Amino acid sequence: MTTGYRPGPRRPDPLGGPPPETRFVVPPLVRRGLLALALIGIGAAAFELYSEQHWNDPIQLIPWGALGALLLAALLVLVPGGRGVVPARVLAVLVLGASLYGVVQHVLTNLATGPLDPRFADTWAALPIYEQIWLAASKQVGSAPTLAPGVLGQTALVLLLATISGPRTGRHAYRR
Repeated sequence: MTTGYRPGPRRPDPLGGPPPETRFVVPPLVRRGLLALALIGIGAAAFELYSEQHWNDPIQLIPWGALGALLLAALLVLVPGGRGVVPARVLAVLVLGASLYGVVQHVLTNLATGPLDPRFADTWAALPIYEQIWLAASKQVGSAPTLAPGVLGQTALVLLLATISGPRTGRHAYRR
């Protein structure tokens, strides 16, 4: 007598999707294209940080560290056999967190300068908080660009997409 669970035969998807063996297959050209876009994003963000001389305070070094982590993650994606995919994903998720922190910091910095803006000096306190946040996020008050840390997050997401390679095979394959 045997005990335990034995899976039945694989059935087709009732919604008409592709068979399980062909799901999540990303063509190599798409994967390389996403990796190239991530590298372009890293270069563009580095150029932006350099042109803004974004290194005057220790907090301004966070995006430089995030760029280094993204570059390392991009190199890890290239490791043969997919051994660098998990560390690359971890680094990309950490950069997503740093990006979110950067967006929040930039909005808060711009919010702090709202009352000093001559256009809003008399009315700033009377504006609803959502309008103050919108003015700060859209850089209508303050000079901290909220889009710059967002580009780091976008680049991290593109790098995460580049790590989707297809069904697992070999020693670490899911049991069928």
